[in-house]
Amino acid sequence: MSLTLDSYRLLGRSGLRVSPLALGTATFGTEWGWGAGPDEARQLLDLYVSHGGNFIDTAGTYTDGSAERLLGEFTRTHRESLVLATKYSTLRRPGDPNSGGPHRKSLFASVEASLRRLNTDYIDLLYLHVWDFTTPVEEILRGLDDLVRQGKVLYVAMSNVPAWQVSRMQAIADLRGWSPLIALQIEYSLIERTGERDLIPMARELGLGVVPYSPLGGGVLTGKYGRDDLAGPSPDPRESSDGPPRKTVNLALGNLTERSLGIADAVKDVAAELGHTPGQVALAWTLRRPGVTSPVLGARTLAQLQDNLGALGVELPATQTAHLDEASATTLGFPHDMLAGEHMRTVTHGDLAIDTRR
Repeated sequence: MSLTLDSYRLLGRSGLRVSPLALGTATFGTEWGWGAGPDEARQLLDLYVSHGGNFIDTAGTYTDGSAERLLGEFTRTHRESLVLATKYSTLRRPGDPNSGGPHRKSLFASVEASLRRLNTDYIDLLYLHVWDFTTPVEEILRGLDDLVRQGKVLYVAMSNVPAWQVSRMQAIADLRGWSPLIALQIEYSLIERTGERDLIPMARELGLGVVPYSPLGGGVLTGKYGRDDLAGPSPDPRESSDGPPRKTVNLALGNLTERSLGIADAVKDVAAELGHTPGQVALAWTLRRPGVTSPVLGARTLAQLQDNLGALGVELPATQTAHLDEASATTLGFPHDMLAGEHMRTVTHGDLAIDTRR
């Protein structure tokens, strides 16, 4: 079924309505060397909103704070109609140990700074951005709940956190009557499917909507790279006066490999069969996966965003979906592969017919 940006979805176990594609703003600002300037960033937001989009994703440290500042300027006239999601815990001042991390001091200072930059009285959705294995979960959850009770944050969520920690936090929040987690942001695409082992099943079981970032694998799934990009040493970031080129970043992050290019080839094959662009097909696969609420778009230009939005109209037939699934398959590992095997089904169910649908 074809979707539109105003085909709103509920985010996790909340009543919050969000668009099936979120607009990411890590490209708002040129401080990182490859983003969009103020005028182009405004055009990106205007295009997204004009099509019914309402879910905006940012973070306090994106483009050194420019992303939030630009959003604060651009959303003055229609703030109430938007769902603004931001994040905290990444280091805000190098050398200051308490300017980062998920602890209470960092949390409250980060939120106050984001409120000023966003020019708003409240944040719709606040993510803990990056887990650091140092702060007690009770401190994190109580701090988040305090902000909700103060009205400065409406909903809370997690990003880049191990599944067992998220499930533990959700259980503690439920038992103590604190604000529940309603969303989980993870990297998820045809290139990166390991979230299917624990993170996505956990989110579905505990009521967290999955909000994938990098659904195009850093642009690799658009077909812009080839085998020649794998040859020789990694490019020297200093060769670019504007900062590290995206190819350098993708090589460093491991997005650009023989395996990922093979998956990109499968995406191109399906795109040619269906008459869509590879990027649209890759996005369509992600946004229709079980548990996924709203993939985050990382467009830098209007042309890229327009192409991304075209994914809403892509319908993937079963045969093409199976082809993509096979090309991108990843092992689930222990105990998942063992439990899914025929031997374990036999020793637990025997010949019994059990309807497991709920």
